[in-house]
Amino acid sequence: MKHFLDITRETCPMTFVKVKLQLAKMDTGEQLEVLLNAGEPLENVPRSCEEQGFKVLSNEPTDNDKHLLLIEK
Repeated sequence: MKHFLDITRETCPMTFVKVKLQLAKMDTGEQLEVLLNAGEPLENVPRSCEEQGFKVLSNEPTDNDKHLLLIEK
């Protein structure tokens, strides 16, 4: 199952907090698509996810300086 989370209106450190809370609700093997802004969120969220043992499967730029991360729990 794939979940979606838009954190473009959040600022660090809440960006990763929101992602971590969503991942906590998910089962192992499920995937989370995260829409986030370039800059600090793009630097911190993927790194923090990997530090917590989650797998970042892809990081694709979209429009308006936003990126779409695909994370597997």
